[in-house]
Amino acid sequence: MSVEVRSATSNDAPELTALLNAIIARGGTTALETPFTPDRLDAAYLTGPDVWSCFVAVGPDGRLEGFQTLIREDRYPKDWGDIGTFTRVDGIQKGVGTVLFAATRARAGQLGLAVINATIRADNIGGLAFYSKMGLEDYAVDRAEPLADGTPVDRIHKRYLLNIDGHDAQN
Repeated sequence: MSVEVRSATSNDAPELTALLNAIIARGGTTALETPFTPDRLDAAYLTGPDVWSCFVAVGPDGRLEGFQTLIREDRYPKDWGDIGTFTRVDGIQKGVGTVLFAATRARAGQLGLAVINATIRADNIGGLAFYSKMGLEDYAVDRAEPLADGTPVDRIHKRYLLNIDGHDAQN
């Protein structure tokens, strides 16, 4: 699939809310369990004050195929960004995550970040494989974090190291 990558805007919030809420409703791949409103999604992941960057992948027909956000999280050092990647559940978006990560990685380097962090549910095999393919390495596990229904699920922490000059430490 050929996609264009661009920065997200508040105008993308309604379509991306539907995309993310479909993922949440399906279950099993995101730690997010409460559906979003467009305003809440915009503030949290698209353009809010704690958003380092957010990129969208636009398909040839103009449909938003996915988005990747990089946010500040108080639990991590100030030079770490916390990443989240979300693609449509209806069909295969081959390559969408890869092009989004290239844009996010470049932006993280421009911002002078040292680390991109991803926290993935241990039962999200696809998410774990994706972030490993992008070069993120495991560094910690939170054991038996309960879901809203009480089901315990481990959370795997992965990180991608960036040099302070913006070049990838892995290369």
